[in-house]
Amino acid sequence: MEGREERDPGYDDWFDEPEPPSESRSGANRGAYEPVEEVWVLPEDEAPRDRGLRGEIAIGNWTLTTTQAAIIAVSVLALVLAILAATGAFSSNKAAVPPVTTPRPRATVTVTSPATTPTKPTTPAPQQTLKPGDTGEQVKVLQRALTALHFSPGKADGDYGPTTQAEVERFQLSKGLGEDGIVGQQTLAALQQALSG
Repeated sequence: MEGREERDPGYDDWFDEPEPPSESRSGANRGAYEPVEEVWVLPEDEAPRDRGLRGEIAIGNWTLTTTQAAIIAVSVLALVLAILAATGAFSSNKAAVPPVTTPRPRATVTVTSPATTPTKPTTPAPQQTLKPGDTGEQVKVLQRALTALHFSPGKADGDYGPTTQAEVERFQLSKGLGEDGIVGQQTLAALQQALSG
């Protein structure tokens, strides 16, 4: 456009759209355009803003104050430092490499035993019938046998007292025998069977 000189309005005007010139309605000026007052343009007498003199920085179409530019610079620096710290750039200690372990093959043990040989019970059963008041080695064997079967006759002292009698009755009850506290033939057989199985 000739006759119009380009000037910097001093502000961001990318939203501005020039209005089309209006044609005069008078016959004398037909074809000539009347000047239209533009609302978005600053008046002529106001001087354009001098960027950079008031502590502002222009980057492309953006104008930043020095404070805004400093905040952006510090943020970018903090981000770079955080990334470096996350990668371990500031760590003088090297991360310990876990030791390499090789799996050991499992050892297999094959145990063979003849099927015809019966195993002898580790705790023997008494060899004779017993009753409360008895003493001796066979009573100790009875007390050890009851302990091996998870009953509590107390210390194996060889004295068939009330504690041993109560545990014999509990054993008889667990095997469905009569609870008399006497180690008779049936109780003796049940003890031998429980210890061998």
